[in-house]
Formats: sequence, structure tokens, C-alpha cells
Amino acid sequence: MKIYPVILSGGAGTRLWPLSRAVLPKQLLPLVSDQTMLQETALRVAGWPGVQAPLIVCGNEHRFLVAEQMREIGHKPLGILLESVGRNTAPAVAAAAHFLAAQDPEAVMLVLPADHVIGDVAAFQAAVLRALPQVAQGALATFGIVPTAPETGYGYIRRGAAAGATDGLYQVASFVEKPDAETAKGFVASGDYFWNSGMFLFSAANYLRELKEFQPAMAGAVDAAFTKAYRDLDFCRLDETEFAACPSDSIDYAVMEKTRHAVVVPADIGWSDVGSWSALHDVLPADANGNVTRGDVYLDGVQNSLVRAEGRIVALIGVSDVVVVETADAVLVARKDQVQRVKQVVEHLKASDRTEHMYHTKVYRPWGSYEGIDLGERYQVKRITVNPGGKLSLQMHHHRAEHWVVVSGTASVTCGDKVTLLTENESVYIPIGTTHRLENPGKLPLHLIEVQSGSYLGEDDIVRFEDVYSRA
Repeated sequence: MKIYPVILSGGAGTRLWPLSRAVLPKQLLPLVSDQTMLQETALRVAGWPGVQAPLIVCGNEHRFLVAEQMREIGHKPLGILLESVGRNTAPAVAAAAHFLAAQDPEAVMLVLPADHVIGDVAAFQAAVLRALPQVAQGALATFGIVPTAPETGYGYIRRGAAAGATDGLYQVASFVEKPDAETAKGFVASGDYFWNSGMFLFSAANYLRELKEFQPAMAGAVDAAFTKAYRDLDFCRLDETEFAACPSDSIDYAVMEKTRHAVVVPADIGWSDVGSWSALHDVLPADANGNVTRGDVYLDGVQNSLVRAEGRIVALIGVSDVVVVETADAVLVARKDQVQRVKQVVEHLKASDRTEHMYHTKVYRPWGSYEGIDLGERYQVKRITVNPGGKLSLQMHHHRAEHWVVVSGTASVTCGDKVTLLTENESVYIPIGTTHRLENPGKLPLHLIEVQSGSYLGEDDIVRFEDVYSRA
């Protein structure tokens, strides 16, 4: 049997705001190393005997970032499967199961969230191999993390009787919601409970069979969405209408709590779901005073704190047990024991019709990125980077004119019927209503400054006539 990693790269990671945002969530950020969490997850299982290239499931808005991050680490995924809307983990895994079963009827899926930390990869590999014989006999295995503390932020799995002849595996007696502190202490003391990791091992065929039995409406909707799926560049796009009609639920509720074939594999692997800033503090190396820092940080008399500076110097004096995160447009200051309330900040931003929960000042596009530098009445200034070979859409604006100044690199500019090649310190003016396009024909990144002026400067003032990235 071949094992196919299925990496679930959905979710917004709101508890790690202001670094994690809807358009650039935590799994696409370098939180624990210089590689993003998605990259770490892919590399974690690379090279295991019998393990194939990963299948990645992600939202439509993240597709180009996911593809680029895989390219950066030299990994070509088996596929990138696109969800038009989030429908939780059960439908996402079902779509992946259809994708794999179409290529290999005996495919075994190793389901991995893209945003977890595993400190002991060898122990994790051993746990996977320990589960494989039971999976070959039809079991649906979940990995239960051996608890190190009475954690109230995780769900738990209670083990039942030993599962068959396989050493160290147990039937699942029950899944338990996140407990209060006293209940969690009892769980840990009993030795019968594990943290619910959200990682699974089962065959694609068996998962689809169980889903059809317990959630026939969901199974039917995903089947229809995959049957009508289509290629879009290098992506496989599930049918938008059929997938949007699919019920939303997690694997646990939809299948694992109902199936008679669930087994739990105890795993002591240095695991964390990095679900909050305090959790991130706990998985990163700290200095002698218990502080974790990144960026330009000055500390004086500070203890047991996490401080992250993305652009400016951040100085802390005489405080302890705090989290401080600085970005270009937002700063978070919180006590470590209050970081779960960060989600309330995100809800406030949404209710206030603001954008700081959605975007950073630097926004990534398939052709490169742009970053807001200044914004005022009837004007906006951006720094634009176009990757070698990158090409913006052929477009027009109804309400704004643009002035482009090349800082470095070479730009091919279409303005109306005219195409001009610009180099360093040269510029061009794009009048309102003029069809235009920017390309980088060179081998080095193109950097330019864009000055917009007009009555409306929103990103939705774009009429696209042609786009190599198939955007609407």
C-alpha cells in the first residue's frame, strides 16, 4: 500500500492575529523556523519509504501562494485541490479521497493539518507505521497525543480496549470536547485520555464508505463536486455550486465518532497545533529569562514573554508574561493568559467593516506583490514587485490614473496601443480609462513605485480583459 499525505491548508488562524490574516493565514507564515508551516509539514514526511508526493487541499484565494511555497522547497505536489468555500474537514478529506481513489484504488491517506508542529519526526513516523497494519484491515486511525499537561484548549480521545493484535493501538471509546481545568486534570491522571491531534490514517475507499453510511448528503455533494471538477492551470477546482451545497462538519463529528472502526494510536511526538501566541511561545527556544523574540527587539527586565517585531524596533521594560506582536499596520499587546481573546479583536474588525483582519499592507499576487506605502485624499502610493516572467492582467480603471516609476529591473508596459520597455529611473503615465498591462520580461525581479490618483482607489476598480492566471 502507498501512503499519500493529504495536507489540509484551510482556515484563517484568527488567534494569531495580527500576523495571521485571512489572505495570509498562519499555515503560510514562517512561525517556528525560516520555512512556513505548510513547507514544514510537507518536508516532515518527504522521503519516508512508500510515501508519495502530497495532495494539498486549500481555498481558492491561497492557491498561488501554496504553489509558490511548494516550488520554493523543490516539492511538486501530487495535486492542489481547490475549495470554493470552506466546509470544514470532513468534506475536504472526502474530496481528497475521491482524487486519490481515482488514481490508486488502494490509496492510504495520511491526513495532516498544515499548521501543526511535530518535534520528534522519527517518533511520528514510527506511530504511522504502527497504525498501518490495522488500516490495511479496514481501521480508521487517529493519532492521540500523549498529554504533558491538563490542557483545556484541546479536545480529548478516551481509549478503549486494545485494538486487535497490533501493539499499542486501542479502540476509540469516545471523543471528548474541550474540558474545564479540573476535568482535564482527571483525564491526564487516569492515563486513558489523549489530546485529539486532528491527524488521521485510513484508506480513501474506507473513508468514503463510512462517510456515505453516516453522512449520505455530504457524501453525495462531495461526489458531485468532484465529478464536475475541472483543471484550472495547475490546480484541480471542485465544482463551486455542488461544493457550496455540501453540509459543513468536521471528521470527528461526521465519521470518527460514529464509525465502528476507529482506533487511536498513542503518539508522544512533541506535538502542538500552535493555536495561540502562548502556544507558539511554548514551542520556540527561549533565552535564560524565558523570552522568545524575533526581529528588532530590546528587552530590559523582561521575563517569560513573546515579542515579535516585523518592521520597527520594539522595546519592553520591566514586564513579564506578555505577548507583543508588531506589524506594519497593527500592534497586539496582551497577557499570555489572555491571548485566546485575540479572536474578539478580529470579530471587532469584521463588525467595524475594517480590513486589518483580511490583509497585510503587503499583499501577494501570482505575479509578485504590492505594498501600501502612503494613502491620503485622492492618492495612494504602492511599492510593486513583479517576479521574472510575471505578467499583470490587461486591465483598465474607471476612477484612477497611475504613474509608474521603475526602481530596478526591466518593465514592459502596455498603455493603449503602445508597448514600451522601461528600465531604472524611467517612468510612464497611465490615464484614467486607458487599457494597460505591466510585465517583467527580465531575469531579475522588477521593483517600481506606483502613484495612484483619482476619486476612488479601491482594489475593485479593475476591469480585466485578459489574465494569464485565470482570475475573474
